[in-house]
Amino acid sequence: MRPLRYSINVTLDGCCDHRGIAPDENLHRHFAEQLGRADALLFGRVTYEMMETAWRRPATGTWPDWMADWMIPFAQTIDEAKKYVVSRTLNQVDWNAELIKGDLKEAVQQLKREPGRGLNVGGVTLPLALADLGLIDEYEFVVHPVLAGHGPTLFAGLSERVELELVGRQEFRSGAVALRYQPSRVTA
Repeated sequence: MRPLRYSINVTLDGCCDHRGIAPDENLHRHFAEQLGRADALLFGRVTYEMMETAWRRPATGTWPDWMADWMIPFAQTIDEAKKYVVSRTLNQVDWNAELIKGDLKEAVQQLKREPGRGLNVGGVTLPLALADLGLIDEYEFVVHPVLAGHGPTLFAGLSERVELELVGRQEFRSGAVALRYQPSRVTA
């Protein structure tokens, strides 16, 4: 069964607004490696559209001038990845993507049953729903030494507490720390 991994940047005060965090070269490399561990990406509509705007290779085939050379491996990884988009409002998607409609739990369980290395999910709203359904197998929070004071926070409205066990930690020169957790399995 393919594991479903969730990874996100977050500030010390719990904000996950991407505009308040500026990942550097090391973090781009880290996220490209994390995404490379997956066969496909799972996005909600908002994250899909945001990622497409930022990381889709232009029709010219040339990356935009604003993109530093060290960003290109990350951009290529996202651009080339198979994507599944969960949306009630979109009627179609492209960019190597497939639209998922209907029962979220059934659809994601089916994706997890397929052979492969794993699935990565991003965003805020979709991961909340997946956590509520108990479908996330690994959480990675890249905590940045920033106080944003605004923006969306993680897992606001979670229906039940999720106990997590630390399974990995990585520090970056920027002061950010990647913390990886797996849900604790309660045995009867």
